Amino acid sequence: MGDERDILLTTRKFRVERQTVRHRNGQCFEREVVVHPGAVVLLPLLDDSTVVMIRNTRHSVGRTLLELPAGTLEADEPPVECAARELQEETGYRAAELIPLISFFASPGVLSERMHAFVARGLTPVGQQLEETEEIDVEPTSLDRIRQMLLEGSLEDGKTIAVLGTYLLQQENRESVGRTPSRP
Repeated sequence: MGDERDILLTTRKFRVERQTVRHRNGQCFEREVVVHPGAVVLLPLLDDSTVVMIRNTRHSVGRTLLELPAGTLEADEPPVECAARELQEETGYRAAELIPLISFFASPGVLSERMHAFVARGLTPVGQQLEETEEIDVEPTSLDRIRQMLLEGSLEDGKTIAVLGTYLLQQENRESVGRTPSRP
């Protein structure tokens, strides 16, 4: 018996399936999974010390969160094209270059969504193009403030925490590789 799938709900951006799968011990069980086409998240740098972040009203959690811009892939859309589109829509900037940073699963226990993160450099302002339902304000934020918020735990958006943490660790690693160990 192969995996069986029943579609429970289909929406504009995802579907919910009940999947019957066989465990390695031979026992079958059911799981409900949110099947998602994937998404992008951007780390837009105005300069080496300033990130273009957004304040995004998230009705699902009943508050406005400070986040990195992000968006859902369209059918068969390459992640880099989605990244360019979402950057302009949500922040009003166009990037001269989009550099892949990491890819990760957002919540693999229940969700198939794979997120593709890009660093956006060489930003030029072109104006926001928000969707009718979006409530987003642009908020340039210093990397020093971001480090402080990460340490305080005041950022609540998982993708933002993952991408900023990865970026800052990579930056620290590059800096430490260039240092000569001090002698007593």
